[in-house]
Amino acid sequence: MALVGRLAGAILAETEGEFFLVGNPKEPCDFASVGFEPPGVINALERPFVRLSPCRPVQVPQPYLTVDVEGEVLARLLVDRFVIQRNGSVSDRLWRLVTDPKRENRAVPDGSIDARWLGEIPPEVWHIVRETVLKCT
Repeated sequence: MALVGRLAGAILAETEGEFFLVGNPKEPCDFASVGFEPPGVINALERPFVRLSPCRPVQVPQPYLTVDVEGEVLARLLVDRFVIQRNGSVSDRLWRLVTDPKRENRAVPDGSIDARWLGEIPPEVWHIVRETVLKCT
C-alpha cells in the first residue's frame, strides 16, 4: 500500500520503499532536515516528478492517502490527478476534494485516508471532475 502526503506544497509519495516528489514545491524545503538528499533544481514543467533519495528513515506527513497503485505508475497517476499543467504546482482544491470532500475541515483520526478509488476512477471521469474543480468562477 502506497502512502501519499504533502511536503512543502508538493506531493510526497512512498511506494515500494521509494519516494517521489510530485509537482513544484510551493515553499522552500530543507530536504536534508526531512530526511532526503537535496534533489537539485525542481521544475515540474520539465519533469513533473522526481525520485528522492532518503538519507535516514522518513515518514510521510499526516494526513496521508493510502492507494493501491505502486511505483513510478503512482507518480504518473498523481501528476494526472493533482498537478496543474500550466505551472507544475499541485492543486490545493483537488487535494482538498480528496482529503475533505464534505468540507468539514476536520482532522482524520488516524491520519490515513483510504483513497484506493483514486487509482480506480476512469481517467475520463476524473478529467470532468478536475475541469469542474479548477474552473475559475
